[in-house]
Order: sequence, then structure tokens, then C-alpha cells
Amino acid sequence: MSQQFIALDCYIFAKKLIINKPPIFIIKMNEKFPNIINKDGEAIYFGCIYTDEHVNQIFVELSNKINWSNETVVMFGKEITTKRKVAFYADKGISYTYSQKTKNSLEWTPLLEKVKLDIEKYTKQKYNACLLNFYHNGTEGMGWHADDEQEIVPNSSIASISLGAPRKFSFKHKATKETMSIILESGSLLEMKGALQKHWLHALPKTMKTLEPRINLTFRQMRVK
Repeated sequence: MSQQFIALDCYIFAKKLIINKPPIFIIKMNEKFPNIINKDGEAIYFGCIYTDEHVNQIFVELSNKINWSNETVVMFGKEITTKRKVAFYADKGISYTYSQKTKNSLEWTPLLEKVKLDIEKYTKQKYNACLLNFYHNGTEGMGWHADDEQEIVPNSSIASISLGAPRKFSFKHKATKETMSIILESGSLLEMKGALQKHWLHALPKTMKTLEPRINLTFRQMRVK
């Protein structure tokens, strides 16, 4: 089964968009890869680009060989250590500061470079950094935020690969407060670009229903000092 056929097959899952009132979003289902945000930015859901077998292979290798660490963030003036684990890989000399903490990049692994090349074929973009998150189960998530730190090239492409447990991914417009969500399947690719980070927040809501782990890779275009 070719990757193109897999992507088209899993694309049907984009129909499962969960749209909260008011329902202002319209998906043109005749498009191969729809923009699920139809104003103030772009969010392109490519569906699954990897087979289950490939997902399992990638998941196991990332679980065992990535230099994972628990994240320490500053919230309301206090340092909090999250259960969620993270890692940051990038071209030499690139660092990333968010939540008042700076991460210096680790050297690309062969697998991460391979995945990066795979997604670049879909998005037609080039990336020089990757932030990885390991969620042990549904009790670990991510609150509302925008990837708009000064190190990220403005309006650039951010490509997100999901591996493991399917999870709901939500968007909220900063001005209108309108929200929408999509279920990100294992092996799927979501690209966010344009003015999306300026106008929208996004989140990975927590859920008690998900018992399985999930790894998320977000490939980014970072400023080079």
C-alpha cells in the first residue's frame, strides 16, 4: 500500500471534525488535503502518512533512543515539573526559549532526519528544528497557547506528526473565541502556517479515556543567529 493511498484513506477521518457553536467552518471534502481553518491562517490535515507498521517502528525507536527529560515550566511565578517528557533537536547552534526556559538543541538522529525528509515531501517546506513531546496517557496534555516565540520565523510552517494514541486537538480564535477540534490519528500529519499563530491558540485537552501513550513531533523553521 503506497503512502499516497494511505494518506487518502486516512483523510476521510477529517470528516470527524468537532465544531463548537457557532458553526462557521466549512470543509470542502472534494479537496485532497483541506484547510480546516478557513480564516486567519491555515491548518492543513494530510491524514496518515505512515502505515501502522511504520508507526510502531518509529514509536519504539523514539521511545528508547531520544534523550527525553521532564519539562520544567514557570507558571504563576512557580517552577513546575511536568509528567510529560520533551526533547529538542535542531541544526547546530539553534536554541528555543518558551515558558521562560531555554532549550539548547541536540544533534539530529538518523531517524529524525528521515522523518523530517518524509514530511518535507508533503508540505514542500524545509525545517531546521524539532520539538518532541511524550505523553504517557490522556491525563497529560497541553493548555491553550500559540507557537509565536521570537525564535520561530513569523508565519512559517510548523509540521506536527502524531504517533500512538489518537488525541483531540483544539483551536480557539483569540478575538472571537470560536473553537473547533479535530482527532489526530496515529501516523497523521498536520501543518499550521500563515497567520494562524497570530490569530489562533491551540491545545491538546486532557482526557481520562485515553490510556495509551502518544509521541508528537513538531518540525519548525527557526531563526538562525
